[in-house]
Amino acid sequence: MRITVIEDDDRVARGLVTVLAQAGFEVHRAATAAEAAVAAPSEVVLVDLGLPDGDGLDVIRRLRDRPETAVIVVTARSEEHERVRGLRAGADDYIVKPFGVAELLARIDAVLRRTRGARALCHPGEPLVLGPMRIGVGTREVTVGGTPVALTRKEFELLLLLARRAPNVVSRDVIIDQIWGATWESTTRTLDTHIAALRHKLGRGGLIRTVHGVGYRLLADQPELIG
Repeated sequence: MRITVIEDDDRVARGLVTVLAQAGFEVHRAATAAEAAVAAPSEVVLVDLGLPDGDGLDVIRRLRDRPETAVIVVTARSEEHERVRGLRAGADDYIVKPFGVAELLARIDAVLRRTRGARALCHPGEPLVLGPMRIGVGTREVTVGGTPVALTRKEFELLLLLARRAPNVVSRDVIIDQIWGATWESTTRTLDTHIAALRHKLGRGGLIRTVHGVGYRLLADQPELIG
């Protein structure tokens, strides 16, 4: 999952790049509006409004031509009229500096959830391949070693989330929020049940590893799991 950080302040940019990379994202930085204009497409773009060579709002308006891209304003401008301008320009969310890492990651997960359908439509024919596993994002078909695997809707969404973040750990809270949109205790037991079902259906229990106290990670690219 790729994120572009459009931020001219080097200190702020370094901090954002570090925490996002630690969260498992592929992160790229643009320091100006001109660099942002030629940056490769990303699933999420964080935009500072105060850029040295242009208005961040113009960057946001250009990004509206990419419905599969989620845009979050990250700025020190806290006034209501600034927030209104950012959202009306096309931002999916607006966060004011300073902010906590947990809040930023939660907002990223939320906008990714809202743009999931547009991303699937944008690249319906590109399968996700990890080691012996092949996931058809648009067709919702899964094979392991060439053998088809029949999954329920929730099982497929869970596998796809882990695959897109592989080999990084995806926390239980993020999984529950994105797949079930809930936080109650019964859902955590439902997650455990779905993980067990996935391991059984994939036929290779080691593909999905438990990181105790945190969540799960998919290791389908490990050589010892192939064959």
